[in-house]
Amino acid sequence: MAEENYRTDLTYDAADEYRPEPIPPPEIAAWKDGSIRIGIHTSIAGDIAGALDIAHGLGANALQIFSSSPRMWGHGSSRIAETDAARFRQRRVGLQLGPLVIHGNYLINLASPSPVLRTRSVQGFHQEIVRALALGADYLVIHPGSGLGTSVDSAIAAVAQGLRQAARGLKLGELRILLENTAGQGSTLGSRFEELKAILDACPDLPLGVCVDTAHTFAAGWSIDTEAGLEGTLRDIDRTVGLDRVAVVHVNDSKTPLGSRVDRHEHIGKGKIGLQAFGRILNHPLLAKCAFILETPIDKPGDDKRNVATLWRLTGRVVRATGPGMKPRPTKSHKVRASKAGVRQKTRSRGK
Repeated sequence: MAEENYRTDLTYDAADEYRPEPIPPPEIAAWKDGSIRIGIHTSIAGDIAGALDIAHGLGANALQIFSSSPRMWGHGSSRIAETDAARFRQRRVGLQLGPLVIHGNYLINLASPSPVLRTRSVQGFHQEIVRALALGADYLVIHPGSGLGTSVDSAIAAVAQGLRQAARGLKLGELRILLENTAGQGSTLGSRFEELKAILDACPDLPLGVCVDTAHTFAAGWSIDTEAGLEGTLRDIDRTVGLDRVAVVHVNDSKTPLGSRVDRHEHIGKGKIGLQAFGRILNHPLLAKCAFILETPIDKPGDDKRNVATLWRLTGRVVRATGPGMKPRPTKSHKVRASKAGVRQKTRSRGK
């Protein structure tokens, strides 16, 4: 009887059940808003985060950098201190710059038949991936390399194996590795898009894509300086690697003529490709999802700013460059057609 006095009837209330908070969906980066992205390669000298302010101050809304010296093998792991990486990531969010493209070290040659160079190249590219992940990069661009006398098939197999070895043990997340096409100098791979496709096909487990360089494409023999030539080039790209895998276009005019197989970059509109051609490239609907990144030379102060401004004008917009910490201010769109921009350029040239 005493036990009954202490008995309690418990009722189940679903509201009392513990439910963990749902994992929020990943935030979409501010730069992925469908707007055109114009960027430029900027220097990391002194302070790596300073590259962001340089690009922003030039009027760019995207950028490319090296993550370490491009012509030296790194010492030790060549990692970026987490405090520096965190500051870089935070500053980039504040400036709303994107995508962030990192260009790999020029010494890396995954196609090399030399065991020593190949080992250093795999290790070097592994560290490139590590640094790209630390900085929160969107794309990591690499040249396919040169077989140095070996067959094309052997060189392609070596590159594919090197990519897999370099990425082993790393979670790449949102980072994509982009193979850049080449001008075709010597025994370098990648002047034919079929070669890039073969590498992509050999690495189905890696997040790979393609970076198309306009100067390299022109020097390799594609007449992108004409409307018909550009259409034919885009068909060839789509037939091989697929335009859906082209994420970045390196926008460079060429100092050398069509089919020269020599890689020499020139200011936009000052080389053999010409201003009208870049108007067609920047406004082509099949390239609407690509980021356009300048790698033009700086022969005199202000060249970088002028090249960025030229690209914006060809898109029909004018973006004024600003000082550090200030936002580039787009002026009212003039709806300028690329062809008209080219006509004005020709008119000015005749007046000289």
